[in-house]
Amino acid sequence: MSPDPGERVRASFDGEPIEAAPGASVAAALISTGRTAWRTTREGKPRGLFCGIGVCFDCLVEIDGESGQRACMIPLTEGMEVCSAGGPRGERAEASETEGGAA
Repeated sequence: MSPDPGERVRASFDGEPIEAAPGASVAAALISTGRTAWRTTREGKPRGLFCGIGVCFDCLVEIDGESGQRACMIPLTEGMEVCSAGGPRGERAEASETEGGAA
């Protein structure tokens, strides 16, 4: 049985609501909200989705308190709490849909 096309999975990213179709990755949910970056490098450069297949580490996020999760590989689940990856001193990324890209 296939999922209802109108069905949505609801979660949060840095306290803001996000949603996606069942089976969509965390990265897909973030991209669908217009976010192109959700962490920063040690040098402060924005990072988000790059390879989309789990090879690189550009899309790292914290999921339900567990850091170092690849957003492209984890399906979004109901109630999931996703946070931007901390910077070099545990700072949260300040990237938004208007700042930077994923390269």
